[in-house]
Amino acid sequence: MSKPSPEVYEQGRGMDAHNQAMREIRARKDRTYDPREPTRVWLDEDNTPDGVYDSLTIILNTGGCRWARAGGCTMCGYVAESVEGGTVAHEDLMTQVQTCLDHERENAEDPAGQVKIYTSGSFLDEREIPVETRQSIAETFADRDRIVVESLPDFVDREKIADFTDRGLATDVAVGLETATDRVRRDCVNKYFGFAEFERAAADAREAGAGVKAYLLMKPPFLSESEAIADMKRSIGRCADVAGCHTVSMNPCNVQRHTMVEDLFHADGYRPPWLWSVADVLESTADEDVIVVSDPVGHGSDRGPHNCGDCDDRVQRAIKDFDLRQEAAVFEQVSCACERTWEAVVERERTYSMPLAR
Repeated sequence: MSKPSPEVYEQGRGMDAHNQAMREIRARKDRTYDPREPTRVWLDEDNTPDGVYDSLTIILNTGGCRWARAGGCTMCGYVAESVEGGTVAHEDLMTQVQTCLDHERENAEDPAGQVKIYTSGSFLDEREIPVETRQSIAETFADRDRIVVESLPDFVDREKIADFTDRGLATDVAVGLETATDRVRRDCVNKYFGFAEFERAAADAREAGAGVKAYLLMKPPFLSESEAIADMKRSIGRCADVAGCHTVSMNPCNVQRHTMVEDLFHADGYRPPWLWSVADVLESTADEDVIVVSDPVGHGSDRGPHNCGDCDDRVQRAIKDFDLRQEAAVFEQVSCACERTWEAVVERERTYSMPLAR
């Protein structure tokens, strides 16, 4: 008697069910976007292996993440901001780059030493960023000191990275790993690759002369506050052990539009992480052999990482201070009565009855 394949058991369940739900949620998108306009651009500071740099951060508007069009990650709404049709012409992408350069000239005295380039998916996916565009971007920023490009591990390839390293640019590949725990990445985030694929991508980047920056997600859906904290600490430790991975960027989950997280949020089934949790992880991992940074997006709002409202800005400033100094002592300068509530949540909240507090 024949036995069904594992794929049969997966139909309508697991990632298949997640993808079906995500496609239905994303179908609510009701806006269109100009292919000649970048999604976002801003100036900031970043801690790197070569010290603190002024950074020009660019989010190019592309045809969107390939995985997101199949369904995609439970928390990611970036594909909802992408251009319809799946592709953006080389000329339009370079117009976006020029818009970002104009923004830099208008708002900074000198060009930033580091440029960070993101898309709605993977910069190294040639269906999003054609070879011609990638090479033109590499030439455009060849006079900078450092560049960061984001990609899923599938598309990390030595020849693609060489477009940057061969021009003398210190190059980092930012990978949205989310967690070092394969089950959490699959069941909570709905991301398809395993930690071994991240290790392979890091090895390829290292052979091309580039470094790796791991992006981790603090508190994906379906984890309690304590589970999220524990998973993040484990994940940072595992990333620190991967050769070539010199930085971990811990991204506290926020509630983006057209996502499963947003549906859970409106149904009282999800609360973004406490800022105290972010501080706890940073303080606990300060001695790891890796730079750990965090930039809580939407801090202090209901849809972003937050505490009680009174102390959110103070804790956020301490987090930013830690990013630049990497000194856990910065958190000794902030306190609030709501820290006791957070401690109770960490101790008592369980997966089957969360969130325990809003």
